[in-house]
Amino acid sequence: MAWLLRISCLARAGSAAVRAVGTRGLVSSSQWQSISSCHLPLSRSVHCSAAKRHGDYEWQDPKSPEDVVNITYVDRDGEEIKVKGKVGDNCLYLAHRHEIDLEGACEASLACSTCHVYVENGHFDKLPEPEEEEEDMLDLAPFLQENSRLGCQIKLTKELDGIKLVLPRATRNFYVDGHVPKPH
Repeated sequence: MAWLLRISCLARAGSAAVRAVGTRGLVSSSQWQSISSCHLPLSRSVHCSAAKRHGDYEWQDPKSPEDVVNITYVDRDGEEIKVKGKVGDNCLYLAHRHEIDLEGACEASLACSTCHVYVENGHFDKLPEPEEEEEDMLDLAPFLQENSRLGCQIKLTKELDGIKLVLPRATRNFYVDGHVPKPH
């Protein structure tokens, strides 16, 4: 019955989407006529919140020096890029913020291995054990090594201060090789 009241309120507002729902068989035509002619008072207000993008947290600067975690990315050309992250940052989205070529085609949903990195400086053992889904995706990564992890699964902690992530020579994107998605 709750869906019926929701439809009636939207119908009074003239929502084409609700009319489409009514014509798809959820509501018979006779029910639709009684719903659309109904004059129930609106008892709820609509609230909209600001849209959030994947990785929004990583686009914020650290709030205090205690939150800073230093990280070094080494790109495919061997160039070291030093970045100041913060506790809780996701290494994939942090790389996107600083325009480091770490792809992340699946946007951290554990459906690819395009954010494959090598963890150096003895920080590998400080990371939590990988979940089975991460290990499955790493099995698909080219140039796999003992210190391989997915960048999207590395969340920065104070213990990881000074971590160095090296990008492998290549990644494999099963969807569109050569395409680099832009963060949104």
